[in-house]
Amino acid sequence: MAVVVTLLFSVPIYAQDQIPLQCVAFSPYVNSLNPDNRDVVSQEVIDNLLDVLTTQTPFRCIMTYGVTHGLEKIFPSAKERGLHVITILWIDNDPLVNTASISIGIALARQYPETILRLSCGSETRTRHHNAFDSETLRCLDALREAHIKQPIGVIDTWWEWCNREQPCHQNLFSQKVDWVGINVFPWWENQYSDLFPCTTAQQAAAFHLARWREVARAHPEKEVILTEFGWPSGPLNKKAHHLKAKECGIASQKNQQQVISETFAEFERQHITAVAFEAFSEKWKTKEDAFGEYWGICAGTLPYACSVLRPHHKLN
Repeated sequence: MAVVVTLLFSVPIYAQDQIPLQCVAFSPYVNSLNPDNRDVVSQEVIDNLLDVLTTQTPFRCIMTYGVTHGLEKIFPSAKERGLHVITILWIDNDPLVNTASISIGIALARQYPETILRLSCGSETRTRHHNAFDSETLRCLDALREAHIKQPIGVIDTWWEWCNREQPCHQNLFSQKVDWVGINVFPWWENQYSDLFPCTTAQQAAAFHLARWREVARAHPEKEVILTEFGWPSGPLNKKAHHLKAKECGIASQKNQQQVISETFAEFERQHITAVAFEAFSEKWKTKEDAFGEYWGICAGTLPYACSVLRPHHKLN
């Protein structure tokens, strides 16, 4: 379990009584399974993957990406294995699907109050759709409030969206609607697509993650801010990022992946901040993310799901 340490700068009062977690993003779309095809994930697959995760890695906390198409089976399996869960209700461009996600999410939050620690209305909805479905995110937040669920409610998006696409960082539409703010920070992608930060190496990644967290935390002084996704691709082996400016800054390798994850967790533990590594299992269906999309997992996305060895300085939650 993470330890409370002296903070290096002022943070909200909530940090005094919140226990920071070290979690990993969990999506069970391994082998040939593909969410774009609306594949239904079986209980057997979920059980097998969580068994791998609990026996081969130190993680005891996961973050999930939906509650439909078989993903609802994650929660009894997680409870049986003593795992804590940050639960994302997937919000996208279909209001009927969103309604089902919200209803099932409320039921699961009530059924597994000790397993589900927090809920999020969506993940990177603004990143995918700009502001087109803000009303769906707000509808989700309102529904969870009206249901009086006990878990804190948040929204997850990139740090840039939580800064309202501005520097200095400003609050956005959801800032006063949430209990907690979830930020996804990926220097790997910043290297390729951002003019603000075009060159961050694996060795600089932990400091980059903390700097972006601090920006968002300063703009949200009364909210818990969680690093909900961070990571680095392990392959293709030593392949460099495509963007000309980023080639020497973005080099994919298992060594770099392990360094980014271990150093970020160590730094965020020192600052008493919850963080979620991306991701548990590589997903072969992610072919749209250049050559690197299927290499973000700590564990392989095909049988026998072997995991790389993480060497944290303590047992992760």
